[in-house]
Amino acid sequence: MTTGGTGRPQHLAAPAPTPAAPDPAGQWVQRLTRAAARSGAVLIAETAALADGWAALVDPSVGAVHSTPRTAGPDGERAAAHPQTHPHLTVRHVGDASGSVLVVGPGRAPHAHVALIAQATADLLRVRARRADDVRGTEQRLHAAVLNLLLHGQHALAASVLGDGGATHATVYRLTGRTVHAAYQSLWRAAQPGAFLGGPRMLVCVDGTELVAVARHGAHGDHTSARTLVARIAERHQLTGGAAEPAPLDMFATAWSEAGAARHSAGVGRLAAASGLGAEGLLRVVPGDRLGAWSAAVLRPLDREQRRTLEAWLRSGSAQTAAPALDVSEGTVRARLRTAGSLLAVDLDHPTVQAQLLLALRAPAAPLPGQATAAPTTAPVLPVPPVRATAPTRLRTDPALPAGLLGPQDAARWASGLLEPLDTRFRITLRCWLRHRGRTAPAAAELGLHRSTLTAWLAECGKLLDLELSSATTRSELHLAAETIATPADTPAALPRRGGRTYRGARQ
Repeated sequence: MTTGGTGRPQHLAAPAPTPAAPDPAGQWVQRLTRAAARSGAVLIAETAALADGWAALVDPSVGAVHSTPRTAGPDGERAAAHPQTHPHLTVRHVGDASGSVLVVGPGRAPHAHVALIAQATADLLRVRARRADDVRGTEQRLHAAVLNLLLHGQHALAASVLGDGGATHATVYRLTGRTVHAAYQSLWRAAQPGAFLGGPRMLVCVDGTELVAVARHGAHGDHTSARTLVARIAERHQLTGGAAEPAPLDMFATAWSEAGAARHSAGVGRLAAASGLGAEGLLRVVPGDRLGAWSAAVLRPLDREQRRTLEAWLRSGSAQTAAPALDVSEGTVRARLRTAGSLLAVDLDHPTVQAQLLLALRAPAAPLPGQATAAPTTAPVLPVPPVRATAPTRLRTDPALPAGLLGPQDAARWASGLLEPLDTRFRITLRCWLRHRGRTAPAAAELGLHRSTLTAWLAECGKLLDLELSSATTRSELHLAAETIATPADTPAALPRRGGRTYRGARQ
């Protein structure tokens, strides 16, 4: 029998070491650490996946900041407020400055595993919070600088500063109130914004006495989570807020004005939208693929620059106010508009043409030639054949709402339902004012009313419709609705009168 140098028989050599069993705890920590490096939302989602249940991060002053699934937020808030009444849930205090609480719901994973996962997540959340505190001052100054760049039309430079070229649109929120600085800290902690932390693409800063939040996203990006968060901040801190419609970054100044106008109509603790048609808006009533095909056919003769000019002009109300948003002279804007009107073969001064063009520009998919069409985001709701976008479509003012979008009966039903709260007096008044593109002086002259009377009537119309009439997009759809159901009697000459300019009459 041969032996090795140590005298041990070679056929009795020691067996190869058995590979160590995988450490599940180490794997969980690795996965959670990778998720924490991305964002708080991703970390909460990973926690829920590992626990095979649900998870929520709750800020006492804001509510559920992140939750997976989204519907778990209310359960997380209740458990964070009263953990003793929810013994079946795993609750961990993060220990950050805001007093955040992590709640993990039960799943098929053993309780001991869930407890370990929850503790690791709480530790990582605390590390993220400390890192955020370290860079908070620098990031806050960065956000203020970027906001100023956007307000001055330097959107390309703003994107370069943030190092993010993927955001093409923005939704602006402006809030005021006595507790604006406390709300600022709450929103900052909840959103954890910034280019360095990998959080949501949101700018948050205080501009004078205003709390400003800017959600940056793509043309058809989902910004509902940002809106929910800002609305929750407004409610809990009793702020008055306004939200603009999503707008291209080069129209940031217009969106800024829209948010300010919407704020003036909001109540305390409420976030008012610049465009409040909601489910009655044409972007939801008309199927997205049909609206997109019609829009592509209408706008086919125009290039990107001409479309941007049209949208800026229609949303801002004049060439003078559109020029700074486009960073060109007023004369250049007017020249582009003349060219666009010639290419479209329409009179751009006609209010119905303007309303139809603004609808086309806001459509969910209006690609330039050679670009892919985005997937439809709205399910078909009305049985109207889709529009074929094989050739440019010339806009017509009769009917006001193109038949290719809604059939005559469906259009009348939509318009009647939208304007149903208005009586004859308000219907005539609103229609005349909309035909003058929201200008009070010429509308009052045609109606034979004092401007203060017209202003008061329009304010009453806004209350009855529960809409913010300062929004150009809201006015455009109201105009289409008013023209759709207008009768020969709905004219300024038919406005009933008694005692000169004073109207008195029963509701009709």
